[in-house]
Amino acid sequence: MKAKAFDTRLFKRVLKYAKPYRLRLNSVILFAASLSVFAALRPYLLKETVDKYIKTQDAHGLLFYIIIMAVVLLLEVVSNFYFVYWANWLGQDIVKDIRIKLFKHLLSFKMKYYDNAPVGQLVTRSVSDIESIAKIFSQGLFMIASELMKMVVILIFMFYMNFKLTWIVIIAMPILVFITRIFQRRMQVAFEEVRNQVANLNTFVQERVTGMKIVQLFNREDIEYEKFKAINSKHNKAWIKTVLYNSIFFPIADIISSLTLGCIVWYGGINILNNDHVTTFGDLFSYTMFITMLFNPLRQIADKFNEMQMGMIAANRVFDILDTNDQIQDVGTKIAPLFKGNIQFSNVHFSYIPGEEVIKGIDLEVNSGQTIAIVGATGAGKSTIINLLNRFYEIDHGTISIDGVSINDYTLSSLRQQIAVVLQDVFLFADSIFNNITLNNPNISRATVVEAAKTIGVYDFIMSLPNGFDYDVKERGAMLSSGQRQLIAFLRAFVSNPSILILDEATSSIDTYSEELIQRATETITKNRTSIVIAHRLATIINADVIVVMEKGKIVEQGSHATLISKTNGFYKKLYDSQLLFNKEV
Repeated sequence: MKAKAFDTRLFKRVLKYAKPYRLRLNSVILFAASLSVFAALRPYLLKETVDKYIKTQDAHGLLFYIIIMAVVLLLEVVSNFYFVYWANWLGQDIVKDIRIKLFKHLLSFKMKYYDNAPVGQLVTRSVSDIESIAKIFSQGLFMIASELMKMVVILIFMFYMNFKLTWIVIIAMPILVFITRIFQRRMQVAFEEVRNQVANLNTFVQERVTGMKIVQLFNREDIEYEKFKAINSKHNKAWIKTVLYNSIFFPIADIISSLTLGCIVWYGGINILNNDHVTTFGDLFSYTMFITMLFNPLRQIADKFNEMQMGMIAANRVFDILDTNDQIQDVGTKIAPLFKGNIQFSNVHFSYIPGEEVIKGIDLEVNSGQTIAIVGATGAGKSTIINLLNRFYEIDHGTISIDGVSINDYTLSSLRQQIAVVLQDVFLFADSIFNNITLNNPNISRATVVEAAKTIGVYDFIMSLPNGFDYDVKERGAMLSSGQRQLIAFLRAFVSNPSILILDEATSSIDTYSEELIQRATETITKNRTSIVIAHRLATIINADVIVVMEKGKIVEQGSHATLISKTNGFYKKLYDSQLLFNKEV
């Protein structure tokens, strides 16, 4: 749904975030009012100065009025400063609160939400769109209100001073308002096109920078360069259209303003020459200032409406996410203790897409301290098992329990605190190795991390890096190899001291040296705790207590390696023999 510039419902919702800053909000309104009064007072004082003191050559009175004008100017400057500063301050505090609320909301979503939501879109909503909401206050609402208030006060002063000259201005204003409205509509369409082209440009550049290796590997530099030129050209044309509209509108507005001023000078001058005491020289001086002060805000309001429109559209997008109810239901009341590690899946059914089950009524028991391995072809449902155990997704039917208690009865935080997962694709933050291990947990000391690194055999590897544990691994751990990232992930899991450990194909796609370290780390961290190992290479799980074979969402076999390998036509034996044959051929 597209937001409107004056969507009252949406605006009221945004305005609710200003309640904690009510004093500042009222102060902004007060300074806007005082600014309009002081702005209109200056031309009036100029009229009084010309008519009463310059014309009569009263030097003392002239000096007194000059001082008054200086004071009024100073008060106008002060009011303008606090108006602009507090309006922007208010806008930034409001978006700070909205951004915090949005991020907290994102943290509670199910993994299913992130499966379908583009990352770039969520980043845009959390950063750029929220920043646009601030413009509702800093560049939109308050600026428009201030300019309108200023125009009303100016018109009151003008009618009070000389209603005949003021009617000339009143006749000219509808023409400028009509032209301004046309300009606003054209600019709205133009800005929409600009935003679309900016989005296309950002998406193109982001994808090519991320996939630069592929671009260069397949020698596509020239092709991508030409594509970029075409997209950039569309972006340029969209901006040129806004420049064209500005180039047309502002000169026309200037002409109308100048013609109005000319009519006032002509009409007022005729009255003065005819000794009509209704118009004075002071009127002509002051009206020269009044027209500029009256028409300029009218021209700028069109731009302010555009800013308002941008902010309302952004607010609509952000609130769409805040209104999305896709959270894991954290209704458990029990604090998960240090688990013994008895896990039971009873008739568990699950589907990512309704009606398309990927887990089809499995029953599985894991005893405390056991290491079980789950194997099967790609898409068999192996990784889904660990996603369900961690409650990243909700099961459709059945129960999953740990130590005889349903995982739904535990609080989500305490449940996940007792389970550690080492994934195949390790994610590291652009931070030090130490912070990537502890994830900034203040309860994990450096001494604990160092001792743990020595225990699982990765201390020497870490200390071989520049700055050791303080080595910055950069974005996604780009400064480390895949094997080194895996070692960091193992250490991260080990220091969290989990009751249950899950290794999701954690030994695939690594070099021999790293594999030796990881095998040692695996033996250390799985000792005396319940462990679930999802493996692609069967040679790494031969010593598992139980091997579970999955096929198309069902458990088709389970037992020890020796038991399963003895089944002539068994699923496991076929998998094992095919890998063995492949390795021999290699």
